[in-house]
Amino acid sequence: MDMSSKTNSNRFIYPNKGLVNQFIEGIFNFLFISNNNLETEQNLTNSEDLQKQFWEIITPEIQFKQEITFNPSQFWDTLPELKKACLKDAQAILAFDPAAENIEEVLYVYPGFFAIALYRIAHLLWTNNLKITARLFSEYTHSKTGIDIHPGAQIGESFAIDHGTGIVIGETTIIGENVKLYQGVTLGALQVSKDLKSTKRHPTIENNVVIYANATILGGNTVIGSNSVIGGNVWITKSIETNSLVYHKSEIIIRGKEELNEPIHFII
Repeated sequence: MDMSSKTNSNRFIYPNKGLVNQFIEGIFNFLFISNNNLETEQNLTNSEDLQKQFWEIITPEIQFKQEITFNPSQFWDTLPELKKACLKDAQAILAFDPAAENIEEVLYVYPGFFAIALYRIAHLLWTNNLKITARLFSEYTHSKTGIDIHPGAQIGESFAIDHGTGIVIGETTIIGENVKLYQGVTLGALQVSKDLKSTKRHPTIENNVVIYANATILGGNTVIGSNSVIGGNVWITKSIETNSLVYHKSEIIIRGKEELNEPIHFII
């Protein structure tokens, strides 16, 4: 199979999406399902098929961006440390979530863990300038879990996602250690403009922060201080001090039927 990524028009030829998706599932299963013990060292000699798939996936981008000097062996050499980091995430999810029975359940079942683990792989590719390949990884994860983590984001250890559907984490987001997000959280840009491409557009979340469902935090200068709790449905565009509790105050008014002067007609 000719893996040349250049044509006469110098157009990038994307790797086969089916192969990319197959590799993603394969590497996840290899790391966490077939080798689901808590040891970080593992035998890579049984991964020849995965290594061939990986090389086929990254070859177009390496050839297209000739300045890339990425050595595929770097990827495999990094896997034990990457797995160790992911297992810290799994332990954080287990510690946070009272519904989680054991670490194996987190590895096998939790979409939040799947998204975090694939983010860490995609981030490794991103930092080695394999950015198109990294985006293919992150978009597959997005389509499968509903969790959208840009591979350029920087996320510290022991990161936990509970439920997760609808979470968006932008490219220049920085997240510290021991942070937990619930479903629907957006860590986004305050404004979207192409000329802001090289600027920090997304917020910084410091250590030991919990952000509850559907909170929206925007802006590259916005910093959520350590040990803070951000309640559900809040909208934040300014920095929050350390040890803060931020919540949205809503008012619900319940009226009795006798207060209605005329009937309410529902048309479906």
